[in-house]
Amino acid sequence: MAALKAKGSAQIRRILMKHGAPASILGVRIGDMKPIAKRIKGDQAVALALYATGIGDAQYLAAMVVDGRQMTAKELQTWADNASWDAISGFAMAWVASEHPDGFKLGVKWTKAKQEHVRRAGWTTLGAIAAVVADDQLPVDEYGRLLDRVVKEIGQAPDGAKYSMNGFVISVGTYVAPLAAKAMTTAKKLGKVKIDMGDTACKVPAAAEYIRKCRRGAPVAAKRKTVRC
Repeated sequence: MAALKAKGSAQIRRILMKHGAPASILGVRIGDMKPIAKRIKGDQAVALALYATGIGDAQYLAAMVVDGRQMTAKELQTWADNASWDAISGFAMAWVASEHPDGFKLGVKWTKAKQEHVRRAGWTTLGAIAAVVADDQLPVDEYGRLLDRVVKEIGQAPDGAKYSMNGFVISVGTYVAPLAAKAMTTAKKLGKVKIDMGDTACKVPAAAEYIRKCRRGAPVAAKRKTVRC
């Protein structure tokens, strides 16, 4: 933890807080985390301890080094419940949960949670699984029903969940061949999803346009080897 604190930057901290990070954020650049991550890669105990601090930088580093396959479902639930901000619930949680044998089951459960950050983790996890798991190993029918849920629920969802639901449609439309047409139809139904991105230059990708871009003229894009950064 001391090594992480030493890399904190006031400038980066201000930028991250502008994007929604809590005041506890240290402001460590991802590039400065990587040498630390290399030293502790695979140390589950250290990863769990880092995440338990509740500090966003430490949680991000924990997700970089932990082996999601070795975590228990209870530990993953704890991580989802205690994600400190959007960079954790909307990105890092998906890296870890998508590796776990119960990742799909947990993802579906989280999409129905009352807490916005847990719902965001759920949709992002499901999108990550769609991007890396072979189609013949995916519960395609259930993914189809999830697309239907997006259309039905996105209008009433909080902004964080909306963003991840939109991303879920993009992931399915980009990577899942049996649902490529359905996902594109869903994307067109969604149109431009309206989300308050605060005082930032961040934009919400238009799902249909983004799917076409990711496919690069092919029916679907090749599956990714990993969703980790």
